[in-house]
Amino acid sequence: MRFSESLKKNNDFKKVYKNGKSYANKYLVMYVLENNKEMNRLGLSVSKKVGNSVVRHRVTRLLRESYRLHENIFNSGLDIVVVARNNAASASYAEIESALLHLGKLHHIFGSLI
Repeated sequence: MRFSESLKKNNDFKKVYKNGKSYANKYLVMYVLENNKEMNRLGLSVSKKVGNSVVRHRVTRLLRESYRLHENIFNSGLDIVVVARNNAASASYAEIESALLHLGKLHHIFGSLI
């Protein structure tokens, strides 16, 4: 069962950047905005500053998998945009996962399961 879908449209990203709350750590920046729907929408942004396409896709896969494994603890009804920083290129899966969960705690977007 999927609880989330992807955030794809540029206007949706802009709305989250403009109106959402953001927190950052060493590897990631997370923007969160309520979307008044029953599911979350996750948007990932990994720019060319992070590295070449192989590196960018690796970081994207790590982020997507980290979110997928912990999707059940996130509150519903959120637009979440995660922006990878330059340091994410050399980060391990455990570091990316830890960074994502850290930002989720800062945003207080976890349900009662954690």
